Amino acid sequence: MDGDARRRLIAAVADAAILKEDDAALAEPKQAPNRDPGAASRRLTNLLLYIAFPGAVIVVWQILASAGLYRRAILPPPTDIATVLFDLVFGTSGEAGRYSGSWTDHTLSSLWRVFAGFAWGGALGTLLGLLIGLSRVVEKLFDPTVQVLRNVPVTAWVPLSLIFFGIGNQPAIFLIGLGAFFPAVLNSTHGVRQLNRTLYKAGEMMGANQREMLVRVILPAALPSVMTGLRLSMGIAWVLVVVAEILAVRSGLGYLLNDAYQFYRNDVVIASMLSIGVLGFLSDRVVVFVRDRLLEWNRLESYDG
Repeated sequence: MDGDARRRLIAAVADAAILKEDDAALAEPKQAPNRDPGAASRRLTNLLLYIAFPGAVIVVWQILASAGLYRRAILPPPTDIATVLFDLVFGTSGEAGRYSGSWTDHTLSSLWRVFAGFAWGGALGTLLGLLIGLSRVVEKLFDPTVQVLRNVPVTAWVPLSLIFFGIGNQPAIFLIGLGAFFPAVLNSTHGVRQLNRTLYKAGEMMGANQREMLVRVILPAALPSVMTGLRLSMGIAWVLVVVAEILAVRSGLGYLLNDAYQFYRNDVVIASMLSIGVLGFLSDRVVVFVRDRLLEWNRLESYDG
């Protein structure tokens, strides 16, 4: 049998085998996906655990206020705060007074400043941190300056930011980004420096060049620390939005909080604080979602409690 005939015979046998496997797969009855009977119970248990502590605090707080054990004007009860917050958002009852219906505008202003500051501070900090971790020369050039400046409170930068940028969004975004910058630098540097030497040598032994080592070994190994730094940066951005908006602008939840304090509207103050906390939590969940998508390969190696 010549070579062409032999190849045609092998191809025919292979095609017949594939068709046989396909027929067998079609003949097999499809099984229904296995459903975990305890999944719903676990979700309910987790939900109860999440709300147990804050729920208990709210109940005790409301009981103390209803019993008259302290002055309600100083610390309004949760029911009053809920009423004011509803009016802040929808502007239907007038319970929030001059602030009625202003929540959306203030919230959008704060969101813009937080994410703009987080974007430039987190991106620049991550890039510089990776460079410091990769190069001793870059470390000697920039790390001492970073370590000195990160100990200066952000509020100390307020006069200079107002001189350079004036009143408006620019100084607020600068202050927020400055606070987000330092956690990103430190964690990115740590992520590179904690790379396992055995892993690095294994990449070299497999013939990886410098670019492949960076893309396939160093950056993936540093990514958990990088995402931790970005998560901290997002939290600090929401902390600093109050400082930035009190001093530099006339809108946003920080401005709303401070203005309500001036008029002794503690219910509006607490509603603003609650809004900042919830928005900060939701922003953190966004970072966690991105982290989980990027680090799916790391789940089996990580302790999850």
